[in-house]
Amino acid sequence: MSRLSPAFLCDLCGEKAFPKRYSALLHTHDIWYSSTMISPAFYHIAVYAIISVALIGVLLLAAWWLGDKRTSRAKGMPYESGVAPSGSARLAWPVPFYLVAIFFIVFDVEAAFIFTWAVAWDLLGIAGLVQITVFITILFAGLVWLWLKGGLNWGPSSEGGPKRG
Repeated sequence: MSRLSPAFLCDLCGEKAFPKRYSALLHTHDIWYSSTMISPAFYHIAVYAIISVALIGVLLLAAWWLGDKRTSRAKGMPYESGVAPSGSARLAWPVPFYLVAIFFIVFDVEAAFIFTWAVAWDLLGIAGLVQITVFITILFAGLVWLWLKGGLNWGPSSEGGPKRG
């Protein structure tokens, strides 16, 4: 190989390419990559997202177009396991039920973030430790605030009735 034209293999396609300083005619990937300044892997994700959204749109359009558009009284009636409904469908769930559900979601998401951090703790260094500490501190402060406001006290209280959150 000559000293004036040192060649190397392209990382993307494996073809012989030349460094920018030695050749006026650059390799195709070098021109494309340097002009956009976006990683080529991003374009694969973008194409995947476009295809996914297009497929969802086509399926929704097909369901609308092929679906039966006639309505009847029987179609408008509620159906519950073949039994005619009786009474109101509105049930008065106590507020603490929703609080427990929200607590579960919040702490489940917190656990997912903490487990993800724990897997990569050695790569994140002190900055990652500070960030996860701030994250846990904010969630703990929210839990303490909720506790002080009485959101966790939903059993019978000393006054005799159930305490509401």
